[in-house]
Amino acid sequence: MMSIRRRTLTLIIGLLLAGLGVISVFNLHDSNHEIAEVYDAQLAQNARLLQGVMRMPLASKEQADLYQAFNKALSEAQPRTDGHPYESKIAFQVWDSKGDVLVHTASAPTLNSPPDMPGFNDVVDLNNRKWRAFMLEDKQNQLRIWVGERDDVRTDLVDRIVRHTLWPNILGSLILAAMIWLAIGWGLKPLANMAATLRARDSGSLEPLHMAPLPSELEPMQAALNRMLAQIQEVLGRERRFIADAAHEMRTPLAVLRVHAQNLLEAGTELERRESLAYLIAGVDRTSRLVNQLLTMARMEPQPGVSTPQYIDLAATVRESLVQLTPWLLSKKLELVFDVNGEISPVRVDASAINIALNNLVTNAANFSPANGLITVRLAKKIDHYALSVEDDGPGIDESERERLFERFYSRRNDQGAGLGLTIVQAIAVHLGGEVRLENRACGGLCATLEIWRF
Repeated sequence: MMSIRRRTLTLIIGLLLAGLGVISVFNLHDSNHEIAEVYDAQLAQNARLLQGVMRMPLASKEQADLYQAFNKALSEAQPRTDGHPYESKIAFQVWDSKGDVLVHTASAPTLNSPPDMPGFNDVVDLNNRKWRAFMLEDKQNQLRIWVGERDDVRTDLVDRIVRHTLWPNILGSLILAAMIWLAIGWGLKPLANMAATLRARDSGSLEPLHMAPLPSELEPMQAALNRMLAQIQEVLGRERRFIADAAHEMRTPLAVLRVHAQNLLEAGTELERRESLAYLIAGVDRTSRLVNQLLTMARMEPQPGVSTPQYIDLAATVRESLVQLTPWLLSKKLELVFDVNGEISPVRVDASAINIALNNLVTNAANFSPANGLITVRLAKKIDHYALSVEDDGPGIDESERERLFERFYSRRNDQGAGLGLTIVQAIAVHLGGEVRLENRACGGLCATLEIWRF
């Protein structure tokens, strides 16, 4: 793609030349018009001056002598050192009432007859030269006075004016183009400096840009680049945390699986083989749950650029999630109750996040509930948020370990747990702008409450 400097210069020079062309056309038109007006006025004035001379009250012999003196003087009007080359291109003639020429210049065109119409007219002589003329009819003295000039006089003057104005304009435009080129280069220097700085940076560097001073047009660009670099750092940080967590937590389960597999190979009886195989299957199940929890944690990390969720029916979403969990809870001989308190309006949240949080809370409640226990899920409307609570009949929690329950990979008396359930619920709570609370019930058991803010 063409550079900004070339695009800008091409546009400016194009507009400049177009404007110069339009101005030149108007100047040429106006010059022709004004020159024609001035020369026509001179023709008319010369005709009237000649009329004043021809009206002098003289006797017939004196008039003849006057005409003869006129013709002699006019015949000597040739380009000389004391004259002008244009003298031969300006002429006049005077006819009497009979059509006889009384006075004329030597350069006057040969006409078959005097023009009939007074005023300005264009005539062509026998040599095909065009003349611009003014015809003055003196009825009192029965004279026709014709004053004209060759058309090339005006054309030559217009050409001179065009040459004297066009060439300076062209030269000035070239100089102006060079100055514009340098000015644009100076104006784009900060952008070139920013590009050079970016090219000079190490390919793996994610440090923010600190270029100052910057023009106001480039400050938003630097801010946008810094935001993008921060987002990339955040994404890479999430990936590193996920890899570190996975490597840390997968090391022990894989080692245990290897031990169970070796025991299975070394088993001497069918009973020992079955026992080792059962341990191996249980270890695979635990590892699968751990992988699923890790993937869920990675999904719950804040992600920039995620679109705003749509409004959902919160009660229906919770009910559908509990329907999926009911068969598993019945297999563990647990009873599930769902209670909705108040009118639940549509809320703008991520339905999948609600399902994940509820699954983890119900799973924790089921793991610590006794056989034939009751798990109660409540959805209540508060002043500015909804409260989603899960109550169980388990032993509750010690106050000393309340905060540790939200730590990654901390599992309280549950060998099958990965220690990520409540950590995931807390991440979802932060994502929803609320919090998760753990409280011991007065009648025994634990109540875990997730706040869902109404937007």
